[in-house]
Amino acid sequence: MKRGVLFLVCSVIMLACASPCLAQDKIYRVEVLQVTDIEPYKLCYTKFVEELAHNGIVEGSNLAIRRTVIDFDVEKAGLWKKIGVLMRIRSEASRIAGEKPDLVLTIGTPATRHAKDKIIGAGVPVVFAAVAIPEAAGCKSLTESGPGFTGSTLYMDMGNAFKIVKLAFPTLKTLAVVYSDDENAVAHVEEAKKHAPSAGYRIISRQVGSKSDKITPYAMELLDEGADSFFIPLDTYYGLRDYEACKDLLKIGDATDQPGISFVLMKFPGACLYVGSDFGISGAMSARQAVKIMKEGVKPETLPIAHQKDLNVMVDTKMMQKRGVELPMELLQIAKPVE
Repeated sequence: MKRGVLFLVCSVIMLACASPCLAQDKIYRVEVLQVTDIEPYKLCYTKFVEELAHNGIVEGSNLAIRRTVIDFDVEKAGLWKKIGVLMRIRSEASRIAGEKPDLVLTIGTPATRHAKDKIIGAGVPVVFAAVAIPEAAGCKSLTESGPGFTGSTLYMDMGNAFKIVKLAFPTLKTLAVVYSDDENAVAHVEEAKKHAPSAGYRIISRQVGSKSDKITPYAMELLDEGADSFFIPLDTYYGLRDYEACKDLLKIGDATDQPGISFVLMKFPGACLYVGSDFGISGAMSARQAVKIMKEGVKPETLPIAHQKDLNVMVDTKMMQKRGVELPMELLQIAKPVE
């Protein structure tokens, strides 16, 4: 009897000692899936990995992370190529589902929308980042995702964004936008059109036939319709060919003395005012959700979609001076200079 009790006590002690070791030896396996490798997505991924490290999940130590970038030639995106990309997303989703990692990060709307169901169906939690409008990625609402997944959004209240634009440029009436068939871009422009009237703006727009199209012909048509200024939406089109579309808009702005507005918090050349969400913050917020899921066993659907509480505002003071714009104190108090 005594031997039995002694054996039981020793076993409990050994298990207690072994448990911390087992916890320390845990290797978290994370898969990352995205379409194209634009700079904002790179920033999002970098901040995701950094935030995991801040929470004790370190690449090369207890984190094995594999990043898959579906190389999509967005400039030559005909119907068949789009179908091909969709098939590749689903193929990668099937592969990942078979691998059964601890968690999957999807960056951007296409990867999230078309990969999540297969992965979630295999019992693998999904966290997304850099999604402009959650509903466009398959979420129930702006705050609620659905079973098996959650994430962070770049969504911003366009009504508030237009209020900031109004502070900077009170005389503008007609805002113009040229955009592509990028899913984030389409959703973003729809949001802008919905909220613009309440801010006293009229939105006019053109959609390019292909991402290889030059922006100038479309912009000139909008100028003929009375555009007072152009704004840049969340659209991969503007990051192509070393920001060619942005540079061409800058030339138009120089010729017409119009201020440029960017609703993307990336330092595209030519804009006077930048209002938007930060891709890096999106990546970090998604990482914090991933930590809760992997370390604490939290179910993804119980975590609300993460939003950036405050809009980030930047001004290019040199461009403002060039356009002869004097900013009001209300805006100067919240804006950061473009470095």
